[in-house]
Amino acid sequence: MEKYFLVGALVVATVAAVKDVRARRIPNWLTYSGIAVALAVRPVLAGWPGLMDGLLGMLAAGGVFYLLFLMGGMGGGDVKLMAAVGAWAGTAQAMDVLITTAIAGGFLAIGYLAFNRRIHIALSNTTELIRYHLVSGLQPHPVLNVHEPGALRIPYGLAIAIGTMYCTGTMFWRG
Repeated sequence: MEKYFLVGALVVATVAAVKDVRARRIPNWLTYSGIAVALAVRPVLAGWPGLMDGLLGMLAAGGVFYLLFLMGGMGGGDVKLMAAVGAWAGTAQAMDVLITTAIAGGFLAIGYLAFNRRIHIALSNTTELIRYHLVSGLQPHPVLNVHEPGALRIPYGLAIAIGTMYCTGTMFWRG
């Protein structure tokens, strides 16, 4: 049953990736309806344990991205999308999707940095961000955050879709 829930996550993530690449926004109607449908379908197909698993998956996946949002490193649409994917994926798959999304996001970021010839700047900024967060905690850096006009913004919905696609394909491949 879990692999079919991942198909729901993949549908939401794929639509979000297209929207994010085209408009640099992930619409609320998509993320909120993705969460609502997941939490409505799960108890029908998997009972109350399925609903609880979806809620915990939503909190786990969305919670990790929320921490990144608090630090100024992630947009709100990405947080809501990851919560929707987690609601579909459930606890067992949410962590796998988070890990594969992080890997896909890393490759995507390196590609964007190389294409825009900003690798040296990114390394310097990364060092500054680590130093800042060790001293100041989770608060956003006053200059190095996604809200700054000069920041290179990556459509992270694409990374979420790639991570979700990998996990979905792996579930079907295993049988």
